[in-house]
Amino acid sequence: MQLSDRITGGALVVLGAASAWGGSRLPAVPGQDVGPAAFPMLIGFGLIACGVLIVLGIGRSFEVEEEPEENSGSIMARFGLRVLTPPALLLFYMLAVERLGFLLTAGIMVFLGVLALRGSVKLALPLAIVAPLFVHLAFYKLLRVPLPEGLLGAPW
Repeated sequence: MQLSDRITGGALVVLGAASAWGGSRLPAVPGQDVGPAAFPMLIGFGLIACGVLIVLGIGRSFEVEEEPEENSGSIMARFGLRVLTPPALLLFYMLAVERLGFLLTAGIMVFLGVLALRGSVKLALPLAIVAPLFVHLAFYKLLRVPLPEGLLGAPW
């Protein structure tokens, strides 16, 4: 069963609005510019924007029709094991982040995640380098949350 883009986009808009509204009701922390409301509101507004884009059909022309996977030779596709990729990556993060550090662990996770979603190595490698740096920067500078350094410390 497939749902129309209007239904799924509308559901994202409702979910984003609920997140933003719930985040706006969180109390501010005295003496801090960024409080607990910032993250849920940021996620909520992002979900609203994505939902509106889906409802309007923006980006549909960029989609490539997929071939059915039943003839695929990969074990991941044949047995439907691709759905286990996110929990496996989270388990890897949990076990490796203290030893390897956030940047290396997140880089490996992004690289493997892109490959699991059938992305190319040409796309996976730059994403694995750049994305963990931006996430670390956001957590370290904006949210002031220390992340494990491990083998490779952040440049800031």
